[in-house]
Amino acid sequence: MKRKYAFVAAMLLFLAVASVVLTNSYVRYERGGTDDDFTVVTSFYPVYIAAKNIIGDSKGVTLESLSGPQTGCMHDYQLTPEDMRMLSAADVFIVNGGGIEQFLADTAKQYPGLTVVTSCEQVQLLEHNAHAWMSVADYMIQVRTIADALAALDTENKASYETNAADYLAKLGELHRDQQELAKKYGSHQNVLIFHEALEYIARDYGMQVCGGIDLDEERQVSAKETADVLGQIRTQQVRMILAEELYGRRMCETVQKEADVEVVYLDTCVRGDEDADSYLKAMRGNLEKMEQALRKTALNNTAG
Repeated sequence: MKRKYAFVAAMLLFLAVASVVLTNSYVRYERGGTDDDFTVVTSFYPVYIAAKNIIGDSKGVTLESLSGPQTGCMHDYQLTPEDMRMLSAADVFIVNGGGIEQFLADTAKQYPGLTVVTSCEQVQLLEHNAHAWMSVADYMIQVRTIADALAALDTENKASYETNAADYLAKLGELHRDQQELAKKYGSHQNVLIFHEALEYIARDYGMQVCGGIDLDEERQVSAKETADVLGQIRTQQVRMILAEELYGRRMCETVQKEADVEVVYLDTCVRGDEDADSYLKAMRGNLEKMEQALRKTALNNTAG
């Protein structure tokens, strides 16, 4: 009898292991890969774009994003069965970290053998704010961290990762230099309000002083008191500019502009986009151009005043 139970237990264990192996193989096949591929899964859009540039056309590498390009930030994201199948087939999972992916603790329990790379671990984050990709300089640190991790994990493509990362960092470096020049010319010591916490990195990089604001998202209902507080901040802090994300911030900004003479700059938070490897560069270049227009305008107004 004991031998019978032992045989049944052994068969169940074999079937469980076989199920996992076959599921992994199926997931890789569905995505056009093979069992020999080095599979990289990223958490969301800005991390995916960084990995896409680093991986390039490296041989035998499959790149996937856990969330789609239009999902947005990951604060309240819940893993789906498809996500779990994807992670079960992954060799490495690249995340932003810093609390952005709140599901990570559960992921670590479910996939204890999965290598997780935290791209912002070398970044000096702003307090309670891990939207590091919104700083070009910090994003460059994230790119280096991802490239170093992939080179160590997949040594066959080490040279490819390093070359691709260097090319991408050169492009980012040019953007960063342009940003620094603009900040030096206009941004220093200007008081601003921010209507999305990610934009605190933009304000910092342009040498601006954040005097307050509110964090707006799809579930945020703004009270009359909060609106009054914002208007009070504009008056007492002599704020001439608000940085906002258009999708969730336009209604509030339009309300404020009816009562106060303030410039609103709608910026891309780079959590949505297309599959183009240069999409982050284009979005941040667009942000720079918007900042330049607004800073020039407020500088002229200050001179006239």
